[in-house]
Amino acid sequence: MALINLNHTDDAYDACPARSVQQETAVGAGAQLLLLALLGTAIGMGTAGWLTGLAFAFASWAVLSRALHRSRLPVFGPANRVTLGRATLVGGVTALVADSFRSAPPVSLLVGLTAVALILDGVDGKVARRTGTSTPLGARFDMEVDAFLILVLSVYVALDLGPWVLLIGGMRYVFVAAARVWPWLTAPLPPSTARKTVAALQGVLLLLAGAQLLPRAGNAAVVVVALGLLVWSFGRDVRWLWRRSRVPAAPATAMRGLVAR
Repeated sequence: MALINLNHTDDAYDACPARSVQQETAVGAGAQLLLLALLGTAIGMGTAGWLTGLAFAFASWAVLSRALHRSRLPVFGPANRVTLGRATLVGGVTALVADSFRSAPPVSLLVGLTAVALILDGVDGKVARRTGTSTPLGARFDMEVDAFLILVLSVYVALDLGPWVLLIGGMRYVFVAAARVWPWLTAPLPPSTARKTVAALQGVLLLLAGAQLLPRAGNAAVVVVALGLLVWSFGRDVRWLWRRSRVPAAPATAMRGLVAR
């Protein structure tokens, strides 16, 4: 990209797509504020809900804007728009959960926002593949939105079932923190349908537990199943990464010999 910016004309040409991409994040932040205003009007949201929702809107806008600037993505793309819409819904869910420490939010409203966010989780990936706009940034954006929604839902369910539910929402963040200590955890994992299925089930099962459709014992059983599946999935991946880290790398001389043959 540095070779492109050799003269003023090219700088101006690059600046236009950059401004367009950043405008998308501004639109997303505006949509987030509008949703918060609607929720505040509908349920009389308290200070905690407002502050948390506004903090989410500002943080997501700032992080996404910085990531877009560093990646120099030429266009935002339809798949990222879907993910941005999901992030807006997650911001609304976050505000409702924060407000639930003051008073219980309408369960139907929280379930509705969460259900739409979970349904759209299966849309952005398909849109990216069909439009040929898959990018590492888009995949990371999608993953972070998913992870934060699971964390927020685990907080909400933990209010009823106890702090042990937070293990579900916190496990991915513990894994990321552990990777800073043990770099072998950062190695790429092979594709896995089981991993994707378990990840998708976390939101569905937590939503079921939070919807208050089952007795408390039933909700606890649902969450235990979710936690068990997650521990199995993470344990399997960590074991695979550890075994991979124990395999010595092939010497460079041996590799050169194989290429020569």
